[in-house]
Amino acid sequence: MNFFRFPLTALFAVFLLLANAQLASADDVVTQEQVQVNLNTASAEELSASLEGVGPAKAELIVKYRESIGEFSSVDQLLEVKGIGVATLEKNKDRIQL
Repeated sequence: MNFFRFPLTALFAVFLLLANAQLASADDVVTQEQVQVNLNTASAEELSASLEGVGPAKAELIVKYRESIGEFSSVDQLLEVKGIGVATLEKNKDRIQL
């Protein structure tokens, strides 16, 4: 029985290393594909497609806010748009440009 223990342990260790390498590669792809969106120029369609938790209705509110108040001067100003909370802002901070 001890004869099989070492090869099985080694095989298991190699499997774990390969599985971890594949997970790291998948995370790199997601990071590279993260889309940047400009709050001051994007259309409602672009905003809803690019921002997590922002659907067409909230995206339209962002555009209307921008049209009535003017361009966003900071990303945190997005909190002034009805329906956009801290959680939504935090999820999307890395995707937003001004």
